[in-house]
Amino acid sequence: MRARLLCDYRTPYAKPIHFRAGQVVALGVRDEEWPAFAWVSLDGGLAGWAPVEWLRPLGDGRAEALRDYDARELEADRGDAVTLHHEHGGWWWSERADGAQGWLPAADLELMEETCP
Repeated sequence: MRARLLCDYRTPYAKPIHFRAGQVVALGVRDEEWPAFAWVSLDGGLAGWAPVEWLRPLGDGRAEALRDYDARELEADRGDAVTLHHEHGGWWWSERADGAQGWLPAADLELMEETCP
């Protein structure tokens, strides 16, 4: 599936979090604007938003990652076409023509009609 950016998108996070399945993270508050995400902290102090469904709470303020996750957001310009891979909580894992990948908010995307060859 393909989409076009309705506006420029720039990430507010210089160092996005990423973790592997089985890794234990500190589980914080749930995001009010994006309730599918919770604030997590990693060993070493790096913190960011992660999908709640991809975490198994351990009951002591920690959670185990059920799958790999990368919070990288994709910077793109208005009018850019991107390929959409999967959606979660109002965000799409997207890919630019140059191969760069990351999350984009669904509200900033306009789905493009697929054309047959």
